[in-house]
Amino acid sequence: MALNETTRAQIDELLNKNHVVLFMKGTRHFPQCGFSASVVGVVAQYVPKFETVNVLAAPELREGIKEYSKWPTIPQLYVGGKFVGGSDIVKEMHESGELAALLGVSKKDPTQVTEDAKAPTLTITPGAVAAIKEASKEAGGDPLRIEIGPRFEVDLYFDSKTDADFVVETSGVTVLVAKSGAARANGVSIDYVQDAGFRVDNPNAPPKVKSMTAVELKRALDAGEKFLLLDVRTDAEIKTAKIKGSRPLDRDVESLAKETKLVLHCHHGMRSRTAAEQLLALGFKNVFNLEGGIEAYSAVDPTVPRY
Repeated sequence: MALNETTRAQIDELLNKNHVVLFMKGTRHFPQCGFSASVVGVVAQYVPKFETVNVLAAPELREGIKEYSKWPTIPQLYVGGKFVGGSDIVKEMHESGELAALLGVSKKDPTQVTEDAKAPTLTITPGAVAAIKEASKEAGGDPLRIEIGPRFEVDLYFDSKTDADFVVETSGVTVLVAKSGAARANGVSIDYVQDAGFRVDNPNAPPKVKSMTAVELKRALDAGEKFLLLDVRTDAEIKTAKIKGSRPLDRDVESLAKETKLVLHCHHGMRSRTAAEQLLALGFKNVFNLEGGIEAYSAVDPTVPRY
């Protein structure tokens, strides 16, 4: 399909009015392909607001943007009116730091050790103290090391001290923390749960999408708990089956308080999890995904038909 002048003018207007534009499949809150979802997630780390264009809703744009950029696939990212690339290129530029430079945004390297780095404050519960001391004996007496990675992944093990470590004494336990990860470890609490092992709570970690079962959702709805139940399915699917009290996910959600409890669902739970991840990227902190989707919910509420 040749790019006509009307479509070209439409694309020009979008690029002139918006510094960052992403032509994608679906919307920012409801990406309809994994590549589009990936680029949305990356760009959202740098700029809170950017324009997205759903090419699935406009066939002339879907084909026209490919001719406009001379690039055969979707998604396509533009910054300052210039074509940047698709999913793989955006990912590479994100990892190399080129994307931050292009967007004029400086991202702090969480692994960098600064001169003002301070030893973190840690809390260890009595149960964890006993378990750590017992395990330390079996490990030969080495102190405990807590390692918090750049993505806040946690590892606990016994190790010897190095010059790159802070030594933290708390509740009679010696804990080693690498200076490069000290800021990420500040305020961490270590507990021990019988038959489950150590549990680490980190107030610095970004929020994650929480899981909710169909039984839990049914119980919450019956109890009249306050939350928004957001449906990310298509209009046709919603006409086929609907959970009472749910509403479609739309752009109005951006105006909600970031502490609002949100529960998302789709047919089987996959599309809604992707949408939930995007809401986290927007700053929402209390986001749940209905595992198994409306298909699972219909098993606990027979008033909701299966399809």
